[in-house]
Amino acid sequence: MNDILKLLEQDARYTPQQIAAMTGGNAEEIEKTVAGYEADGTILGYSAIVDWDKTNDENVTALIEVKISPQRGDGYDRIAERIFQYEEVESLYLMSGAYDLAVHISGKSMREISHFVFEHLATIDGVTSTTTHFILKKYKENHRAFSVVQEQEERILFV
Repeated sequence: MNDILKLLEQDARYTPQQIAAMTGGNAEEIEKTVAGYEADGTILGYSAIVDWDKTNDENVTALIEVKISPQRGDGYDRIAERIFQYEEVESLYLMSGAYDLAVHISGKSMREISHFVFEHLATIDGVTSTTTHFILKKYKENHRAFSVVQEQEERILFV
């Protein structure tokens, strides 16, 4: 049934009939399976990928690297749970490498994001440092390109 999940991840608007046609399954069974995934939390929700640069809304996105001191008995979980409860936090990941958590947030301005970092994030007990990276342009997100790649016409200059 992972085929169903992969298809829905590609496009959440697929109907059970379309999924059945693509997988060779039964539409009624697929509908029941999807309802089961929704009930048990395998499918957490559905969303659209929006190219905000094509709207009039001002929006700034940032990736924040967070180094933390793991808590005895809880590891990283307690701090991560505190961080992901903020409305500004869109995604939160435990990472390997130079930092511990990657926080993906959006706001109306760089000032708003900076305020979130120094008022909320950096003041959490166990957070030892943060590094904020502002996303200047999105090229691709969740397997979707933000601009259509046009084939470049060859141009030859004879001198």
